[in-house]
Amino acid sequence: MLEVRKVFTVMEKTFIEGGKKVDNPVKMVAAIAVIKNPWAGRGFVENLKPEIDAYAPELGTLLVEELLNVVGSPDDVEAFGKAAVVGVDGEIEHASAYIHTLKFGNKYRDAVKGTSILSFTNKRGGAGTSITIPMVHKTDESQRSHYITFETNIPDAPRADEIVVAIGASTGGRPHPRTGNRHQDMKEMGLV
Repeated sequence: MLEVRKVFTVMEKTFIEGGKKVDNPVKMVAAIAVIKNPWAGRGFVENLKPEIDAYAPELGTLLVEELLNVVGSPDDVEAFGKAAVVGVDGEIEHASAYIHTLKFGNKYRDAVKGTSILSFTNKRGGAGTSITIPMVHKTDESQRSHYITFETNIPDAPRADEIVVAIGASTGGRPHPRTGNRHQDMKEMGLV
C-alpha cells in the first residue's frame, strides 16, 4: 500500500518582473507528496517494478488532482515538469523509479493534453532539501520562454526513509521573454 505522510501544495504568482508590470500574472504551482520509500531498509533490491506498477499510477493521479485544484483548469497549464528527492537511506534510483515511468508521467501529460517530455530532477537529500522542478512548454519544448524552474522545500521532508515526489506547472512562460526559440536560431543559422 502506498503510504503518503503528507501532501504539500505551493503557489507563486508574479505581478512585476524586472521592474515592469506583467500583463498576465504568471502562476507557478507545485504539488508534492511525501511518501514512505518502499525499498528503504531492504538492502539492494534488484526488481523495483512491483512497487512502481502498484504505486506510480496512484501517485500520478493524486498529484494531478492536487495540482489542478490550485491551477484551476488543465487548459491553464502551459509548462510542466517533475522532480523527486529520496531520503539519505535511499538510492537515487528509488527517486527515479516513480517519476521515470509512463505510469506516472502520462497521468499528468494526459490530464493537461501535453506532448512534450516532462523535464525532471532527481536527487538524494535530507529534510529541507530543495525540490527543483524544471519546466518546458507542454507541447513545444523549443519555446525558450517556457524554460522555467520552480523551487521549494518541505522543512521536515524527506526523512531518511522517504521519497518526495513533485509535479510542477506554470500558467505562462517567463515574464517578458526576449531570448527567441530554437527554431528561430536554426533559421538564422541556416540549419533549416
